[in-house]
Parts: sequence; C-alpha cells; structure tokens
Amino acid sequence: MQASTAEPLRVERNVSLRAYNTFGLPALARTLVRITGDADVRRLLADPELGRAPKLVLGGGSNLVLTRDVAQVVLKVEVRGLRLVETRDDAWIVEAGGGEGWHDLVAWTLEQGLPGLENLALIPGTVGAAPVQNIGAYGLELAERFESLDAVDLVTGRSVTLDAAACRFGYRDSVFKHTGFGGLAGKSLITRVRLKLPRPWQPVLGYLDLERKRHETGVEAPDARTIFDWVCAIRRAKLPDPATLGNAGSFFKNPVVTAEQCRDIIGRDPHVVHYVLPDGRCKLAAGWLIDACGWKGKSIGRAGVYDKQALVLVNRGGASGAEVVTLARAIQESVYGRFGIRLEPEPVVV
Repeated sequence: MQASTAEPLRVERNVSLRAYNTFGLPALARTLVRITGDADVRRLLADPELGRAPKLVLGGGSNLVLTRDVAQVVLKVEVRGLRLVETRDDAWIVEAGGGEGWHDLVAWTLEQGLPGLENLALIPGTVGAAPVQNIGAYGLELAERFESLDAVDLVTGRSVTLDAAACRFGYRDSVFKHTGFGGLAGKSLITRVRLKLPRPWQPVLGYLDLERKRHETGVEAPDARTIFDWVCAIRRAKLPDPATLGNAGSFFKNPVVTAEQCRDIIGRDPHVVHYVLPDGRCKLAAGWLIDACGWKGKSIGRAGVYDKQALVLVNRGGASGAEVVTLARAIQESVYGRFGIRLEPEPVVV
C-alpha cells in the first residue's frame, strides 16, 4: 500500500497578528492554520479538534480592525499562482491564487502585456479578498473585470465555482459580506480568482485625479503603463504606506444619496464633492464630509485621521483596536450631526 504524500496541516498556536493586519494592531490568534490549497481546507475540516471550531479567514489584513485576541481558528490564505488561462477574441482571462498580493497581480498583468487592471494599482490586500469587498478606484470596480472564482465551503469542504451573478456584487459589497439567507460571510474561503481583461484595451479615464494628470503631463492618450504610474503616484501622494504608518486604506464608504438629498446638501454646502451616478443618485466624497467636520489631522488616543486624506484613519504608534473604533464612531456622529448622513465603515471589526 502506497503511503500518503499529503502535506500535514500547518497549525501554529498563539501567533501575533500585528504583522498580518495593515493597521498594525495588537492581537493574538490562539490557533492559525496556513492554507495553500483546497486540500488544506478539507484536511482542516476533517480534524476532530479544528473542524467544528469557528473560523476567521485572513487574507492581507488590509480590511480588518482587531479589537481583541482571536478565539476563532484563523485561516491564513497563502494560495499562490499567476497565469494566463485563455485568450479570447474579446478578452484575456487571467487567474491568480487567493494569497497573491493584489498589486503584485496588477503589475504582473502589465508585465505580460495584459492591460485592464491598471486603475486598481496599489490597492492593499490579497487577490482572494478583492471580490469580498468588490474593490474599486479611479473609475473602475473589480466587478467590471470579474470572470469567476473558486471557493471552498467551510462546512462541507466542497469546491465551488461562482460567476459574477452568484457573487452579487454591489458598491464595496458582495455575497461574501452577508450572513443572512444566501449570504456567504464566514462560510467560504476563496482560493482562486479569474479576471476578464477586455480586448481591445480601452483606457478608463474621466476620474478627476486622472484628468488632472492628463492636463499636467500633456499626455492626452495614455497607455496602460502610464495610467498605472499615474494611479501609483496619486495614491502615494494621498495615502500612507501601511509599512510605515498603520492604516486600512479608505475607512468609510462614499455614501450614495438621492438626487433630492444631494440638492439639499449642496444648498447648505455648495462645495461638497459629489458624483452623479447613471441612475440619477449621487455619490458623496466621504473624505470631504469628514474634512468639513474638522477631523483631518485630529486624534483620539493613538488613533488619528491622516493629515493628507481625511478618509484614512491611522495608527500613530501603539494604537489599540478600541481606539480606532472610538475614533471612527466619533467621526460618524460628527458627519451625521452636520449632514444627516450615516457613514458606513469599510473594514470588518473583530
């Protein structure tokens, strides 16, 4: 009888998560399991101790606020691989492992001559986390480039493939963020994501910051690499590097209001930054609302609002998750008091 060559589960105990969340918040995982493929999930579920335990899926930790030690079994997604799956007349289909860095994927596609993701450059986090949040920036959302994903059911261990309709994408939203009927929050681990990069390539321009770059540089018809460079420069100028100043990127969603609500706010604050959506509703710039309430550069304890972009909350050194949450709630109360708008946080609070 041939001996099994299956790798044993990589189980670690009492692991510091400070390096595994971009805020740099202190927390311990009582149990951490490194997941490198579907088989690891099935081995985990077959384990008599770990199989039935509550679980927390961890990608790059860029959308996470840790307020305590984590009692759940932390599943650290480390599935690797980047490849061109198919070349169609209308698109290139690329596949990436859920544990790959999102920005690494964007850079790799351009190196392979496969443009289409350049507007999403420098977004922190992993590929597997990108569909959960339906990440977006500079006029493009992941949903517009999405083909399908593979996930493993955390109860049955079955592998499933989901298309865009099954993922139920919305603004910074997906089926993976909902716990109700049909929701998959906490029920699935995404192992691979496939993206559809349109052929022929067309630049996604029109976003205000990109239009400014066109004007400054005089480049009217930028190629994909140029847009990539512009987006990286814009993000680096606005957003702190988590390696030097802990943060989770944009902390609040840009609120969407009716045209009537938008007119009312403009009547009171003519300078409010807003964008009219195709359905007539308006998206307001949450950073502008926070700045208008005087929060830019302010702190509560060791958690603060970034002095260059009010939408970003930062760890000024040694902050706790509780301090970040207290600051976020104070900002929400200020914005609601002045504008009657409830800001919704993007990160998951654990």
